[in-house]
Amino acid sequence: MEKSIENIWKEGFLKSDALVAPKINNLYNQKSIHIIDKFKRMFKINLIAIVAFSFAFLVVAFIIGIPITGIIFFVTLSVLVVINKRLLNDLEKIDIGISSYQYLKAFNQWINKQVSINKRFSRFLYPIIFMSLVLGFWFKDAEGMPLGERLVGEILVGFPDTYLIFGIPLIGIVIVAVILVLLFLVGGRIYKWDLNIVYGRLFKKLEELMTDIESLRS
Repeated sequence: MEKSIENIWKEGFLKSDALVAPKINNLYNQKSIHIIDKFKRMFKINLIAIVAFSFAFLVVAFIIGIPITGIIFFVTLSVLVVINKRLLNDLEKIDIGISSYQYLKAFNQWINKQVSINKRFSRFLYPIIFMSLVLGFWFKDAEGMPLGERLVGEILVGFPDTYLIFGIPLIGIVIVAVILVLLFLVGGRIYKWDLNIVYGRLFKKLEELMTDIESLRS
């Protein structure tokens, strides 16, 4: 053969009047739209799941007597949903009429923005969730008094010399503070790990498609 398949494909991208160009461009346009549409569907389902979970957790929190946890948890996840809903609106504005390469480049830029924003937010998300659990159980009613005060009273019976700050053992404050700092430091990594579980295969297909198009354009 005088021309390899690769050369024919390259000509299809480089020469607008080449017979094979419309077919190849249409193929990649369809692949691009398919991948991004699939991501949109998954993203929307994920947001709906977060909303449903936050409502369910709020109800359960009131039932088991830790309303503070439920309220903080609900508000925090609601902020997360609002942020990502706005990001999704920006994604919907990408013009699908542009070339598949430009479409994927625009989507890739949106992904980088979305990941960056959520990664920063996750540094506060996990510490807030942990602190909401601490506060919820601390103020949970335990036979007429907050569970936290009851636990401190039992600690003082066994260790009367325990140093307290505002009625809270210093060691407890230190432990909580250390956990909060650790969650702040690893929050971004937890988010990236979660992101890879949910969208990893889709991102891999996107990367492969981008590589194919760029190799044909080179």
